Amino acid sequence: MSQRRARTVPAHPELLLILGSSFTVALIVTIVAALLSREHTSTLQAATRSTTNIAQLINADVLRNVELYDLALKGLITAQKREDLSQVSADIQHLVQFDLAGAAPFKGEVLLLDAKGTVIADSSTLQPTPRNFADRDYFQVHATNALAGLFISRPFKIRCDCDQVWRMAFSRRVSGPNGEFAGVAVATMRLAYFDQLFSTLTIGNGSSVNLLNNDGILLAQQPLLERDMINKDLSDRPNFKRILREGDGSFQAVSALSGKERLYTFTNVGELPLIVVVALSSDDVLAPWRRAALLTSGATGILCIGLLWLTWMLRRELRRRYRAERVLSELAATDALTGLANRRLLDERLRLEWDRAQRSTEPLTVLMIDVDHFKAFNDRHGHQGGDEALRTVAQVIGSNIRRPADLAARYGGEEFAVVLPHTDAKGAWVIAEHIRSSVEQLPRVAGDERPITVSIGMSTWDKHGHTSLEALLLSADRALYEAKHTGRNRIVGAPTRS
Repeated sequence: MSQRRARTVPAHPELLLILGSSFTVALIVTIVAALLSREHTSTLQAATRSTTNIAQLINADVLRNVELYDLALKGLITAQKREDLSQVSADIQHLVQFDLAGAAPFKGEVLLLDAKGTVIADSSTLQPTPRNFADRDYFQVHATNALAGLFISRPFKIRCDCDQVWRMAFSRRVSGPNGEFAGVAVATMRLAYFDQLFSTLTIGNGSSVNLLNNDGILLAQQPLLERDMINKDLSDRPNFKRILREGDGSFQAVSALSGKERLYTFTNVGELPLIVVVALSSDDVLAPWRRAALLTSGATGILCIGLLWLTWMLRRELRRRYRAERVLSELAATDALTGLANRRLLDERLRLEWDRAQRSTEPLTVLMIDVDHFKAFNDRHGHQGGDEALRTVAQVIGSNIRRPADLAARYGGEEFAVVLPHTDAKGAWVIAEHIRSSVEQLPRVAGDERPITVSIGMSTWDKHGHTSLEALLLSADRALYEAKHTGRNRIVGAPTRS
């Protein structure tokens, strides 16, 4: 009916259901994301601890072997300064000079150079081959810097076709009696030592172990990421600059060589100008976490989708239930014959509008409508004809009640009632007249000379009236009684008295 509005579904239960499900889904996603984030951090921390242990093992091994080479150089320098050594045979001299050199692993040559860079003693032979190494970096450093201490050269290959492998040199300055430059003691080591050392470590595919000096020169790398990497200058790389600046630690960054993200862990080799760098592929490090994250995310996604689907199904069932309840409510509040509101709904709305009028002091009008001579009409046309007449009159009344707050109801038998909130006597009279005239203009029933007419009693409450709802209804009923006994087919208004 146009005069009554009903919501299809109450907003609050449905809204609470949607908000509750959304909050639950958001909470689940947040918890899972937090757990995955914590696991990601734990995975990186575990990888960092592992690579730190590897770097420390390499650090200790390299430092121990460099100390062996340094001891060999110091022993050679000490033997060279002994005045009594010239009095023994060449074999004894050679044995004393290179006594400590045999302990160094992957040893190449151990040489003693004079102030001009010429070889004057060679660990491999009693009579050294005439050679000069004045152009080597280690010779030039010691010749110009008396405080150079132990110097570690860049990688190089010796000048012959017999052994073209990479080497590096450890050297110390030999000073004369007055501190003048007297030559250089130098020991070479084959870089295969680092290859063997690094190859014993398990670091995964796409990762590498590196040894660099403080100038950014790559001394060793296992495995080689590119050809000709040994002796390559990496000093201009952002990652090396950060490593040099921080000294030791770890960080994640993109490799300039592979373009992929790596986890770098690095440390200095004691007080030496050497840096060990373990670079793990982030893909390898995070592969187990990514598999777990994919599985967990998939399961969480299925759970959330299932929850939302159940919410949607429940919402649909709620809508069905509320529609059914609305239909039942309308049936319970609707007169089955006329389709207007029944007496039960009329009483509820009357009480509601009366209380509202008392608060707002807006006028309230009640119309009582009765079909004239209905008993005689019913006798002439039978119950079926009478019922059809009541339905027709109800349609006319309903069509003239257009505002949502207005209500037309069947009061009982052939009597109807209309509740008009916010309507004074003048406005209600206009509506009542429309109803009366519209009923009178209905087509006449076959075999009946008189038209169907209605009598209307009207009662209005306004702010000047001090009465009750019962008195308002009684006043409207009396007005209807007066209309029926003064000729019918008319309207009688009877405002309540103060």
